[in-house]
Amino acid sequence: MTVTPPHPQTWLRVTDRGLYCEPGDFHVDPARPVERAVVTHGHADHARPGHGAVLATPATLAIMAERYGEAAAGPGRQALDHGERLDVNGVDLRLVPAGHVLGSAQAVLEWRGSRVVVSGDYKRRPDPTCPPFEPVSCDVFITEATFGLPVFRHPDDADEVAKILAARATFPERALLIGAYALGKAQRMLALLRRAGYDRPVYLHGALMRLCALYQAQGVDLGELRPVAGLDKAALAGEIVLAPPSALADRWSRRLPEPLTAMASGWMRVRQRARQRNVELPLIISDHADWDELTRTLDDVGAPEVWITHGSEEALAHHAAGRGLRARALALVGRGEEEQEAEAAP
Repeated sequence: MTVTPPHPQTWLRVTDRGLYCEPGDFHVDPARPVERAVVTHGHADHARPGHGAVLATPATLAIMAERYGEAAAGPGRQALDHGERLDVNGVDLRLVPAGHVLGSAQAVLEWRGSRVVVSGDYKRRPDPTCPPFEPVSCDVFITEATFGLPVFRHPDDADEVAKILAARATFPERALLIGAYALGKAQRMLALLRRAGYDRPVYLHGALMRLCALYQAQGVDLGELRPVAGLDKAALAGEIVLAPPSALADRWSRRLPEPLTAMASGWMRVRQRARQRNVELPLIISDHADWDELTRTLDDVGAPEVWITHGSEEALAHHAAGRGLRARALALVGRGEEEQEAEAAP
């Protein structure tokens, strides 16, 4: 006798704390403290302190400890490497790469023949600082849609980095100040600069130092990094400086010689956002999938049903429905735009 696998809606549901796996008795990326949490990556809208126990990749646990303290992941924390399997009350759980930031993972949940992939945040293009996204076939694919509109098509990373190097050559008397989020974006910018052949020291705002050091301790080569603190303006002429986006218009930037302000974000596709931040050099470099990557991923995973956590849910749901897929918006509590990470803990 053939047993029909249960529909994921019967064992995976949204609560006021987030996405809850009932048979496994755990939440995925909960918005509030819970007894047991599976955390996909270290960004503040996914990894919060105060849980009884956290299961995540070793790198994500290290990031949580760096940002929130050693006790952040709870007394029962558990590391699970990419590809490793774990039985949680009959739920088969494994983490596979998401390609978002160091340690990022998709949570693959299987129960009684039904498989759900919770992608967390992800991108599909190569990133020197983390393993690439791994498509996993499933019955339900839970996806973000941060850039889920056709207008968001990110250009080639190398072309955006070339703009930085060209600006530096054109304005050797100015410091090139790049706004980059503390976790993921700053380290990726450094790795992309190195890949483009830039081998000079890069100067960092103090808020970026600790996580860059963590990346290096995890084996990610970022080249020579130096703090801005203690240097005079003359020493920074013609140099590349990375800082949190909030520092671009802060008094801190006054210590730099005629800073040429740049900002690395997928939101730089929207000119008004660049103007609001007084950004002279918008750099469209994102750690989230663009429209083409989102829609290609639906093909790659082959799920007949798509749940959308945050972003432009309606546009992606409409696209999915047009291809014969079932789609729904989850409207999870606590999911925000990429820019929220700018003000998160360093």
